[in-house]
Amino acid sequence: MFATPQTPTPAAAPAAEAAKSTLTERLIASTTEAIDHIVRMDPREAGINLAASAVIVVVAWAVVWGVRRLLDYWLARVSVGAPGAEDKEEARTHKAARFTWLLVRVVVAVTVLGVVAGVWGVDVRAWFSGDAGAKLVRLALVVVLATALVELTGFIINRLVGGFARRSGDPRRAAQLRTLGPILTGSAQAVLVVVGFLTVLTEMGLKVGPILASAGVLGIAVGFGAQTLVKDFLTGLFLIAEDVVSVGDNVQIADSSGVVEAMTLRTIRLRDANATLHIFPYSEAQVIHNRTKIFSSYLAEIPVSYDTDLDRALAVIQKVGDGLRKDPHFGPMITQPFEVMGVDRLADNAVHLKARFVTVPRTQWEVGREFNRRLKNAFDEARILTPVKTTPVAAQPLEDRQPATADARPTPPESEPRS
Repeated sequence: MFATPQTPTPAAAPAAEAAKSTLTERLIASTTEAIDHIVRMDPREAGINLAASAVIVVVAWAVVWGVRRLLDYWLARVSVGAPGAEDKEEARTHKAARFTWLLVRVVVAVTVLGVVAGVWGVDVRAWFSGDAGAKLVRLALVVVLATALVELTGFIINRLVGGFARRSGDPRRAAQLRTLGPILTGSAQAVLVVVGFLTVLTEMGLKVGPILASAGVLGIAVGFGAQTLVKDFLTGLFLIAEDVVSVGDNVQIADSSGVVEAMTLRTIRLRDANATLHIFPYSEAQVIHNRTKIFSSYLAEIPVSYDTDLDRALAVIQKVGDGLRKDPHFGPMITQPFEVMGVDRLADNAVHLKARFVTVPRTQWEVGREFNRRLKNAFDEARILTPVKTTPVAAQPLEDRQPATADARPTPPESEPRS
């Protein structure tokens, strides 16, 4: 017995045509049908739909309000416990919270629009049915997921690095960890962006293999043309790996001095006392003078006059330095006994004495300013004189002065008669 081929029933034919229709055709058909349905709707049914739409919007608003309260509570919890002025970390936390809040509102808004459209008879599923609709949904999900992962990765790395730095007992190690944080964040986010871009290209139907091969060749060409960028990147890695400089150090590069505010993948940024930001590529930071690595010191050069009793002056300096080391506020900043080095040099009009404090990094200037204040008062009490440079000025007698007038002209010398 042979099976006779079955002919498609009249009911199955429209379904087959609908399956073969394009996304645009389905969108037009669904929208036209929805408009016709709304026009033919009686007032009672329209009122019911309007009330249902209002209820959906109110419920959505309540959900958004609750999520916002939970987000504010989470933001307050994660922002507590930052020592000092952790302004950058708090700013990153608020940035991640703002992105999360924006994502939640977008999701809720799209959901509300879909549900309200379904209430009024609009077939939202027709917009996303078929291969084209599914591809559009996947593209949207890939973009949203990649963006969320970029923000979330940056937030997690910064929180972890900041936590390790706070729990570290070594201030130098903490500074090195804070230096590595932005570099790790930038590297991880760059990888995620590249992977997301390649995924989007794959969803769009493009072949990634030839693109990667072309990118490899292009990368070699760009590498030859951007040797300075590669040099900056590698130099920065070695500076951080060898712990030459870290965020928070006070350094001098060329003619600029200041505190290292940030170290990126390519540049090091100094903020001086005038709040001027100096930005140096790593390739230009060939010689770095670090004043605050492991320990710091304040070197005091004290001039006294030649008729001063030097032994008495040195004793006063030693007494002032020892008293400053016993001070409850400045004592913890001084890590070694105060050292009076003695007579450093004999200048034309002064004898220069030298002394030194060894301090905790970045506290030498505060200790030095207080030492200078106390030493000046101690010298005044002991009547120890410091040289004062004066410039003598001689006044011209009045009878020798001649008023300058506009008509006055210098008298030319008489010329000898020509022979």
